[in-house]
Amino acid sequence: MSDEYNTKVENFFETTNELISMDNVSLVYDEGGTVIPAIEHININLYPGEFVCVMGPSGCGKSTLLKILAGFIPSTTGTVKLNQTELKGIDCHRGVVFQQPPLYEWYSVRKNIAFGPMMMKIPKKKINEEVEVYLEKVGLTEFADKKVYELSGGMKQRASIASALINNPEVLLMDEPFGALDALTREQMQGLIRKIWWNSGKTIFFITHDVDEALLLGTRILVMSKRPGKIIADFPVHFTKDFVQDNSDDVRYTEKFHQKRKYILQLINEQ
Repeated sequence: MSDEYNTKVENFFETTNELISMDNVSLVYDEGGTVIPAIEHININLYPGEFVCVMGPSGCGKSTLLKILAGFIPSTTGTVKLNQTELKGIDCHRGVVFQQPPLYEWYSVRKNIAFGPMMMKIPKKKINEEVEVYLEKVGLTEFADKKVYELSGGMKQRASIASALINNPEVLLMDEPFGALDALTREQMQGLIRKIWWNSGKTIFFITHDVDEALLLGTRILVMSKRPGKIIADFPVHFTKDFVQDNSDDVRYTEKFHQKRKYILQLINEQ
């Protein structure tokens, strides 16, 4: 195994205690008296240390599901619990990373990363120490004092990830975070988030349209139907662990990888 990875996360998959549970969650929108169902009867549990990738046709409710998990919008029916406690609104236990980084363009990278802890009134010395840690984790130490508008898209997304992680959330929610990046930068960012996940044991809920991305990052894949979105497939995958342990992307050329890729595409295209 590469020296950049430790084995911390391997023990997380043995737990049976769910971190997040969604019980019969549905959401309908009322648009001028017209009721539009977005998602229906979602029942899933997320466990500590999982990297759950969510796929499905465009408009199926993937982002809606993430927004409910984040506390941005309430579900119409059902309950969402974190550590057995029903979630109401947003809190620091859930971090969110979007496709377009919600950073303050006129602030430095350092100040953006420090913003969350500052709002929580954490002592300045502690904030400064933590900022340095996360700058190093995402490879932005030498760009710490650059303004956000001076950064490339990949660097902005690194800063966004650090801004979410510095609050030490129990789950990291990622909504197509690399979708707007070029192919080379996207692959670099996939490597970064894989390394962060493996070494930290964070639970990650990751929305993507890229089947290869889901297979190379996830430990579990959920596939949703067309709107109203339902979970039509939920299965484990092991290519990420193979990728890390072999320190090679050869897994993507295996017959098992191609079979799983074909299966997912078939599920989505049949919707």
